[in-house]
Amino acid sequence: MSDNPCLSCGACCAAFRVSFDISELESEGGCVPDGLADRENATLARLKGTDYARPRCLALVGDIGVAVRCGIYLERPGPCREFAPLAQLGIFGDACNRARARHGLPPLEVVD
Repeated sequence: MSDNPCLSCGACCAAFRVSFDISELESEGGCVPDGLADRENATLARLKGTDYARPRCLALVGDIGVAVRCGIYLERPGPCREFAPLAQLGIFGDACNRARARHGLPPLEVVD
């Protein structure tokens, strides 16, 4: 079993709007499946499910706080890649804990 709390959390995928450049869409030469994104305007798209009052990315698989995974992990857009780049090292930030709090999960130790 992994010690990475991200594999049981998933709160970030159900707390924030995920907008990204349309160049990341498959139809534009990127990797994000077009079916999982809505175009916001001529230059931006967003992951479906992330723009609601209670967001949850459609690519999130599993139960928040129990066991989760990203259904498009290798194809995920830049904001998802950048959200917690040090999480695999056990380094978490304030945004991570804000997302966890929205789902009633305890905070993780923040390392600046």
